[in-house]
Amino acid sequence: MATTKDRAPRRRVDARSSVERITAAGRTVLRTGEASLEQIAAEAGVGIATLYRHFPNREAIVRAVLDDILETDLLPLIDGAADAPHPRQSLQDIATHLLGLIAQEQGLVTFAGNFTDVAVDALQRLSDSLHPLLLRAQQEGEIRPDLTAEDIPRFLVMAVAGLALPGTAPSLRARFIALLFDSLNPANATPLPPLRVEEGDLRTAVSNVART
Repeated sequence: MATTKDRAPRRRVDARSSVERITAAGRTVLRTGEASLEQIAAEAGVGIATLYRHFPNREAIVRAVLDDILETDLLPLIDGAADAPHPRQSLQDIATHLLGLIAQEQGLVTFAGNFTDVAVDALQRLSDSLHPLLLRAQQEGEIRPDLTAEDIPRFLVMAVAGLALPGTAPSLRARFIALLFDSLNPANATPLPPLRVEEGDLRTAVSNVART
C-alpha cells in the first residue's frame, strides 16, 4: 500500500509532467496563430481544470512558453559559444536564430493580453545571458567598446521590429541581420550618444512591436 510519503513525490512528478505537457502543447498550438486555452488543454491531453490549476491565466502560459524557448533553443547556443573563436559571429548567429523563432511563434503576441511585461522579462533574461559574450567580443576588438548591456535588449527589439514580421524569408533575415551587425564594428565607428534610459522605455518599445 502506498503511504502518504510515497504519494507526495508521485504527485510532484505528475504535476511536473502536466506542466511540461501543457507548455509543449502551448508552443504547438500557438505556432498556428489564433488559439484558445481549450485547444492547448486538448493538445496536452489534460482537462481544462488541470490547465488552470497550473496556469491561472494566458500570461502564465506565454511566460512558460517563452522560458521553454529560452531554455531549449537559445541558452544552449549561448553556452556553446562560450569558447567560440569569434564571439561576434556567435552573437550574430544567436540573433538570427532568435528572429527565426519569433517568426514561428507569432501566436504568442496575440494570445496574452499583457504580452509586453512577459516579453520584457524574457528579453532581459536573454540579454543578461548574452552579456559575457558581448564583453568578450569587445575585449577581442570585434564589437565597438561603447555598446553597453542596456543596449542589448533594445538592439534585439529593433531587429525584431524590422526582421521578424510574418512572411520575412530566412535569407532576407540573414542578410539584414548581417548588415545590422556591421554597425557594431569598432573600425570607423562614430561614438554613440549617451544612453538616456528614461527616454527609451523598453516596455514601450516591445509594446509597439507587439502591435505591428
